[in-house]
Amino acid sequence: MDGSGAGDGAGTALVVIDMINTYDHEDAELLVPSVGRIVPVVADLIGRARKADAAVVYANDNFGLWRSHHGELLERALSREHAELVEPIRPDDASLFVVKARHSVFYETPMAYLLWRMGVGHLVLCGQVTEQCVLYSALDAHIRHLEVTVPRDAVAGIHPGLAGAALEMMERNMGARIVSAHEIDFGRPA
Repeated sequence: MDGSGAGDGAGTALVVIDMINTYDHEDAELLVPSVGRIVPVVADLIGRARKADAAVVYANDNFGLWRSHHGELLERALSREHAELVEPIRPDDASLFVVKARHSVFYETPMAYLLWRMGVGHLVLCGQVTEQCVLYSALDAHIRHLEVTVPRDAVAGIHPGLAGAALEMMERNMGARIVSAHEIDFGRPA
């Protein structure tokens, strides 16, 4: 996307949340199996979004590495034990990358401006963790009047009960569409 539709809100962007990960943090052993299940689905979504010329935006924690950039974060993740969870979904040269400090992809980041500049009004959120970063990002998108779709098979959780409750909250309280990834068509608005 070249930004020529700035502000029109007609476009769709795939936001890949925290998938560039070293998995050397608390709760990683609970998270890794769930991530392993979604990686092929997320990889397919990324491929379909790229083919449709939809924006692919990676929003990722920097894990306290405040001097790092996205290339360093990627290299670090690929050098760790669970590189097989990162390699299939790695950013390409056309992918956008927003480094975040906390849970929401919007908190203290240029995400809102970036989406407005590209004319994006609909977000497809995928990644991890359903009951944390995905939930908070969906809420922040909702209060910014952005349409949100969450493919339930492309988000990973730590605690299945909380992840299910988070999806229900996104649907009931925020008007998010909760669908299967195969239902998403990047060529058409939500």
